[in-house]
Amino acid sequence: MAIQYTEAVDAQSLSKYDAILDVRSPGEFDEDHIPGAENLPVLDNAERAEVGTIYVQESRFLARRIGAAHVARNIARHLETALTDRPASFRPLIYCWRGGQRSNAMATILSQVGWPVTLLTGGYKTYRRRVTARLYDESQDLNLILLDGHTGVAKTEILHRLAARGVQTLDLEGLAAHRGSLFGAIAGRPQPSQKLFESRLLQALDRLDPSRPIVVEAESSKIGDRMTPPLLWRAMQAAPRIEISAGREARASYLVSAYRDVIENPAEMEAAFARLPTYPGRKRLEDWRALAAEGAFEDLAVALMESHYDPAYDRSSRKDERPRLGALALPDLSPGSQDAAVLEIRRLAGV
Repeated sequence: MAIQYTEAVDAQSLSKYDAILDVRSPGEFDEDHIPGAENLPVLDNAERAEVGTIYVQESRFLARRIGAAHVARNIARHLETALTDRPASFRPLIYCWRGGQRSNAMATILSQVGWPVTLLTGGYKTYRRRVTARLYDESQDLNLILLDGHTGVAKTEILHRLAARGVQTLDLEGLAAHRGSLFGAIAGRPQPSQKLFESRLLQALDRLDPSRPIVVEAESSKIGDRMTPPLLWRAMQAAPRIEISAGREARASYLVSAYRDVIENPAEMEAAFARLPTYPGRKRLEDWRALAAEGAFEDLAVALMESHYDPAYDRSSRKDERPRLGALALPDLSPGSQDAAVLEIRRLAGV
């Protein structure tokens, strides 16, 4: 069966395939890939390194012969495992780094099996150019509304409650696998690469209706180590905001619950102290460590809010010229209070 070719990588075009097969090495796949793609490498990390070294240091011919043997074995294994239950009508899109030898090898064999195969011309680089154009070059005409407020007012959880009620939301922290604060690293869940974060972000944006309001949490330009693309960041800088507030004790109690994974990891707690942008002084740092050692985490949360989080937010807020749609003062951060906040946010946002 003849191989088809395409350069279309928009969401609608990709949706017509039964599977998207990324035949690059696992390392390349982990750095970034088309959302929803399956990784069926024709060369694994070690094989790719071996072939590349032979290509540079010995000969092209030897590298290609050894590479072909690896590719043949790996494709045979995929046919006997991951692809064994695919029907005769199976329609995959296949890509590698540049649409070269690796994807052509897989496409050739799968087409000989009888599957209607499509090859992505230019491979991953074609896809990456689209991501870059959309997030860095094209204007983002989005109707954004920001959830703003001090650390610990449950903005992320309220955002999730809004989404559960059918409100359009954009969860940047979820996409970046980081809670966006000093202690925001999520235990056991490393952040995606910048490229993979952008792929996830574009996929999320493609699912939204830009003509309707989209609620997003107010963030800095970086979420952990991941940068919000400039065009989206500028749209966020101009968006109106809804400010949420609650008392420090309520916030401290909520933070202890929300950051349980950090509290239970002394090494991560110490790493967070080391990330403070301004050294708090030896005495204060010793006091914080003592509170952590005693398990007095609510007292520690209050101390951190008083000396770090709240002053930083207040300084930023005084300079904030974005229009404010409204302010919500929550008596506590219980599920009932959060649900009441959701209702008021929907009223203020017109959703």
